Amino acid sequence: MTYSWLDAPATEVAETARTLLGWLASANGVTIRITEVEAYSGLGEDPASHAHRGQTPRNAAMFGPAGRLYLYRIYGLHTCANVTCGPTGEAAAVLLRAGEVVDGVDLAHARRPAAKLSRELASGPARLVEALGLDLTAYGTSVVDGTGPLTLRPPVEPVPGERVVVGPRVGVAAAHDVAWRFWLADDPTVSTYRRHVPRRRRGNLESTS
Repeated sequence: MTYSWLDAPATEVAETARTLLGWLASANGVTIRITEVEAYSGLGEDPASHAHRGQTPRNAAMFGPAGRLYLYRIYGLHTCANVTCGPTGEAAAVLLRAGEVVDGVDLAHARRPAAKLSRELASGPARLVEALGLDLTAYGTSVVDGTGPLTLRPPVEPVPGERVVVGPRVGVAAAHDVAWRFWLADDPTVSTYRRHVPRRRRGNLESTS
């Protein structure tokens, strides 16, 4: 099995993201079929990317090698999982936004007791991470060689092109209209689209962005 497509140039990260639709992500007794992803490049060309200002201890995994987990916390509460791609030194990653739990449903429910329906178990990036039982200790581990807690494997059959929907990314403050989000049409696990709303200073109606 080859994952050479993960090494495609960072400028092709959108196509890499599209390729991951339908793939299976397995970790800690749960397997999720990926139904929604977002692409992020770096170094100035994508201001929505964590890497657009250069390498830091937080985003180092984005700079390679490909096929590693880039995990980060948002609002100090939730963890999101990305798969790194592109040649080493070229920052790029694909955010795993949502999926369907296809194995280990009971275990996923135990990890996400707030989910009333199975389709809600991984219907968002933080929910997906919780369902898989991942945390920041998996940062930088491989998703392709079996040495890390998360393993990716291809679907039995590729997702037909007509099932793939393309649209703007969710909740990013910059480049929010870039159509680098991909999802499976009519899939109930896909997260709800929310455009970023700039925060306002108290007592000031002007946007802070």
